[in-house]
Amino acid sequence: MPKNKEESKDPKYGAEDIQVLKGLEHVRKRPAMYIGDISNRGLHHLVYEVIDNAIDEALAGYCDKITLTINKNGSVTVTDNGRGIPTEVHPTEKISALEVVMTQLNAGGKFNRDSYKVSGGLHGVGVSVVNALSEWLEVEVSREGKLFYQKYKRGEPEGKVKEIGTSKKTGTKVTFFPDSEIFKNTVFKFETLEERLRELAYLNKDLAIFVKDERGDEVKQEEFHFKGGLVDFVKYLDESEKSISGKPVFVSGERENVQVEVAFQYNESYNESIYTFVNNINTHEGGTHLEGFKAALTRTLNNYGTKNGIIKTDKLTLTGDDFREGLTCVISIKVPEPQFEGQTKTKLGNSEVKGIVQSITGEQLGNFLDENPSVSKKILEKCLRAAEAREAARKARELTRRKNALDIAGLPGKLADCSIKDPAQCELYLVEGDSAGGSAKQGRDRRFQAILPLKGKILNVEKARINKILENEEIRSIITAIGAGLGNSDEFDDTKIRYDKIILMCDADVDGSHIRTLLLTFFYRHMREIIDTQRLYIAQPPLFKIKKGKSEFYAYDDAEREEILKSLKVDKKSIVPDNGEVVEPTGETKGVVISRFKGLGEMNPEQLWTTTMNPETRTILLVTNENATAADKMFRVLMGEEVEPRRKFIEENAKYANIDV
Repeated sequence: MPKNKEESKDPKYGAEDIQVLKGLEHVRKRPAMYIGDISNRGLHHLVYEVIDNAIDEALAGYCDKITLTINKNGSVTVTDNGRGIPTEVHPTEKISALEVVMTQLNAGGKFNRDSYKVSGGLHGVGVSVVNALSEWLEVEVSREGKLFYQKYKRGEPEGKVKEIGTSKKTGTKVTFFPDSEIFKNTVFKFETLEERLRELAYLNKDLAIFVKDERGDEVKQEEFHFKGGLVDFVKYLDESEKSISGKPVFVSGERENVQVEVAFQYNESYNESIYTFVNNINTHEGGTHLEGFKAALTRTLNNYGTKNGIIKTDKLTLTGDDFREGLTCVISIKVPEPQFEGQTKTKLGNSEVKGIVQSITGEQLGNFLDENPSVSKKILEKCLRAAEAREAARKARELTRRKNALDIAGLPGKLADCSIKDPAQCELYLVEGDSAGGSAKQGRDRRFQAILPLKGKILNVEKARINKILENEEIRSIITAIGAGLGNSDEFDDTKIRYDKIILMCDADVDGSHIRTLLLTFFYRHMREIIDTQRLYIAQPPLFKIKKGKSEFYAYDDAEREEILKSLKVDKKSIVPDNGEVVEPTGETKGVVISRFKGLGEMNPEQLWTTTMNPETRTILLVTNENATAADKMFRVLMGEEVEPRRKFIEENAKYANIDV
């Protein structure tokens, strides 16, 4: 301990210790502040920032074509035919306006309402952040009959803006390669970018978007141009469902400079799918535009049903949830000055928008109902059936709660719970089968790992109403074990979630894949909060055990198996691929045995702990919902009633399947 006050003082701390990060230095120091994270999501966000600039030109009426290309070297090029970023000398910065935009935060045309009446990129940090986080970036501008060029390295210009030729067109072309010093992975996924660009094309019906991937032997390319706009979007989302309302209802209008477009239709499913956008930004958490639509839908349908004697108010009271069962809807609004809650721009806060959306939707929906009485009756009859099912589900939950109240623990009998009570340290394994469940119970660390064995296949919730779902014993066990109530409902309380991680552990065969898909469907449709709070994971048990003498190695896929065999100097000619086991390879590798695990039950407790459950050695995949529209559509195709879309999906993707002979 210090003997006196002087000895206890901190080291010298003066003005020279205050670090000033100039220009784009702060972006490179704290990239997650600007793009969310430095994983795959942040990597693809770079592309979206460049695309958003081009989209803003389209919203302003100056661009009708955007092309995105993933080049052979892994870089990305985005080209638009807008006005082109200004290149003349900036009046105060005394350098080219192009360089100002590319190298300075809070610089851009989005703050000037004369240049952009509506814009998504209001913070003005987009393309400069991309520049800062790129190993290199090149920009070409076609403007005023001339072609300009500048190149940057990690955000720093390698020279001044140059005039390199002439051009008969206008527009901006940006090519960049993400910096491997920032991102662990710099490989773009074509499918991820494809889904986002398809979405943008639906939201901007006058815009044609081309996407191309030149990296493989065969060039992948798509063209998106949907003249039907949101109506086409709803048809696309509902492709695997049977509509009960005919073609989608389309609502549009403008008040107080707020443009409103809504398209929706009802189908025979039991799920609600509503997607909201503000200035092309996907507002995942909704906001005042969603509140306005829901209020209009509930009030208008309720008034029509009561007035026409379809709804008997003395028998059953319908809620907003009842009016939205089987609804697929896309809401897109354009707001001059959107106020988003939080940096992620996922929830709209403009109070005036609720009333605008509510009045426009209410008026036009009322007209539709009056003009289409047969369709209106079908919709309301479905709403009534939803209300009856909800009431039955309520009674079932009350019965379950009363039963649990009599039980001291109130937890499923087959749940082997953990001893630690702090949810932040606990994890729950949902294990396929009693055999694997038994091994997991013996192999786990019982301090923080809980095991819930699942018998057979749970109900396909995509094809069932909530009352039927709650009759399924396995689903009730899952809900009770998690402890927060049924998700996507008023009774759900995330403060009561008993585990920080919920891990799906299924066999690596066809049945295991089906069970995992059924579980994912349940969580996506009825416990979405578990996914949104990043608590849901998928265990990755190994596919192979490779034994040489007393040494054992585990391979999680074919590639890893090959690497291990290579390190053991196994002669590939001696491998027999069909029977799942190779014994007695020749030469130095004599005594190597390769076993293919067909199920979790084949592993003893020690193997299961070592390969799949030990936090220090296991691999688990986090389940995320980065693209809600794509996820929603996939669950409908794979788990819905319609067979044809599923057959089409299988035919198109069978070549990617890994099937054991």
